[in-house]
Amino acid sequence: MSSIFSKIVKGEIPADIVYQDDLVTAFRDINPAAPVHILVVPNKEIATADDLADEDEALAGHLLLTARRIAREQGIADRGYRLIVNCKADGGQEVPHLHLHLIGGRPLGSMVKRQA
Repeated sequence: MSSIFSKIVKGEIPADIVYQDDLVTAFRDINPAAPVHILVVPNKEIATADDLADEDEALAGHLLLTARRIAREQGIADRGYRLIVNCKADGGQEVPHLHLHLIGGRPLGSMVKRQA
């Protein structure tokens, strides 16, 4: 079954796309956690980071380099940004399609709330 992200990649669902090439698509999150919150997804359907295959090595690198490029274009690279990949239920993944959250534009604080 196609995820909502696959439908965005194919143009079946509208999104604010900021970048697209043969391998990846990047679009603004509809519920942003910061002034800049962009999702970078592979055009190929891969459910989770745990489902990456050895032959996806170049694609995984392209996801990171695309996020870097977008961070620079969005003007957040100099001050810093966060890249998040959630994996499966305990990792907080909500959409079963591998994606990077590119978040920035303000101080982001601690990465994970620590339990006492």
